[in-house]
Parts: sequence; C-alpha cells; structure tokens
Amino acid sequence: MSERLDMMNNDKKDRLLYLGHASLRITTADGKVIYVDPYAGEDYEVPADLILVTHGHYDHNAVEKVANRNDGVQVITWREALAGGKHNSFDLGYVMIETVEAGYNSYHDVRECVGYILTLRSGVKIYVAGDTYITPQMKEFFERHFDYAFIPTDGTYTMTAEEASQVADMIQARHSIPYHMNPEKLFDAEIAERFTGKNKMVVKDGEEIRLEN
Repeated sequence: MSERLDMMNNDKKDRLLYLGHASLRITTADGKVIYVDPYAGEDYEVPADLILVTHGHYDHNAVEKVANRNDGVQVITWREALAGGKHNSFDLGYVMIETVEAGYNSYHDVRECVGYILTLRSGVKIYVAGDTYITPQMKEFFERHFDYAFIPTDGTYTMTAEEASQVADMIQARHSIPYHMNPEKLFDAEIAERFTGKNKMVVKDGEEIRLEN
C-alpha cells in the first residue's frame, strides 16, 4: 500500500505531488522531475526534466508556469505523442512513456488528446487518463497492472464520478485516484466522495504521496 509521504523524509523514493485539478509533479528516486498538465497550484519551483501535456486546453497546457528547467528538459505534448498519426512511445531511461487514447466526447477530439502511461525506472506504473470519456483501450488495461490510475470525474468535460468508478473497476489499478473533479476548484470533496471505484485512493490538492509497486 502507498504511504502518505512524511514531508520531512528525504529518503530516495519515487513520489508524486498532486498540485490540484489535473496537474501532477512526479519526482523519481533518482531525482528526475516530471510535470504533467501544468496549470493548477503554485508549486512549480522545482526544475523540470520533463513536461507532459495531454491536450491543448488552457487548464492543462500552462507550460509557462514551469519556468525552472534543467538542461536537456523535454516537452512532450499531444502533438509529439500523436506524430505520424499514431500513439508514440518515448524511452527516456528514467521513465518509459506510452501514449494512449483519450477524448471520445464533444469537448475532446481523440485526434488531439492523449493519456499517458508512465513506467518509472523502479517499475512503478502510473496511468494518467487526461480529459476523456470511456475509450475502447480501457477494457484491455487490467492486463497492464497499473499501480496508480488518475481518472477524471468532472461530469461535464469528462466522465461523471459514477462512470469513472466503472473505469476503475474495469482497469483494476492498485490505487484508483479521482482527479479533474471541477475546473473551478483544485479539489472537490463531494465529487471525490461519489467516486467509488475499485481500490479508491483520495489524494487532496497539495498532498504528496510515496509511490510504490
């Protein structure tokens, strides 16, 4: 099981900070820093090695907030992810990035949106669904044995909490985490309560967790 991270503990572990809404910061055990869909929250001071963007909407694509960047920083957006008309993968050594389908609703075109599967060097596997409805690929995801799955739940631009719960039951990640609950809020406790998917784990905005497999 994941342990809530003691903020005074500087041991060398993979960890993830939920910045709020759809924004994440992952710090690997070897010190690499990955921002996913930068927009929400204020904790962007740690220099980035990698910035991932699922699609072009303003609440996912505020890459300018990541002003501190290490030499050699890479930025991978939906454009690079879908270059050549296919879902591409990227092996950066400290993380393997696979891109998967996202979208399937009137607000999000599957040709301009992706989700990401991140496999860290430690073997921890994280699925970040992005802004999406239920996709054909999801029925196969239970075979991937995700350690963590971030599933959108706002009910207008993505799935409802009830539909997201069905996805969690389908993919059976070790930890299913509701996110993207309300574009006007960093975190919405009412929507989080309605999410009842298998292996539910609630992470609040500003909370950091240790990642384990």
